[in-house]
Amino acid sequence: MKKDKILLKACSWAGYVTGNAFKAIDVFFDFAHLDYYKQNLSEAVILSYKKNIYKENNPSDAFVFYTALNFFSKVCFCLQGKSKKWKLKESLRCEKVFHLSSLTKEEYENPFIVFQKAFDEITLEKFEFFLSQILEHSLSPFAGDPESDMATPYIHFIKMLDAAELIRERGVEKIKKTVEIDLEFRT
Repeated sequence: MKKDKILLKACSWAGYVTGNAFKAIDVFFDFAHLDYYKQNLSEAVILSYKKNIYKENNPSDAFVFYTALNFFSKVCFCLQGKSKKWKLKESLRCEKVFHLSSLTKEEYENPFIVFQKAFDEITLEKFEFFLSQILEHSLSPFAGDPESDMATPYIHFIKMLDAAELIRERGVEKIKKTVEIDLEFRT
């Protein structure tokens, strides 16, 4: 079966192209901080149900935000299978309180689980549809009710943002496979 390779293009908003999902996370968070993404995503979802227009002073910001999140969803799709080859580095500090509150303890220890759960429940195409629905409804001057479920993809996006930030903060290291060799000693 042929695998489709996803080229991670951030050209339209960050001027960067990569094939490495971990570098793509760095580019994504170099463009804007985690709080910016979470706040703007929440605002866009809320305004999808209201008459107010998202980024009314500069609607082009909405398109840039849309393309950045669309790029991010593709990065997350690429990360869902990486837990077999990569693991999160140990934290250098004692963390008693999870500063990324959307994650469970298990997800905090292995953030790759977040991506696996998200794409087991929702396809990449549905995440892209969710983003286009948000863009359409939040830029409309009419109050509406989006036709599809907005809560589930929204929750997954928030969790994926937190998981990606955690991966970026702590870094990853390749899992070394140990090979056991049986040696026979002849005497």
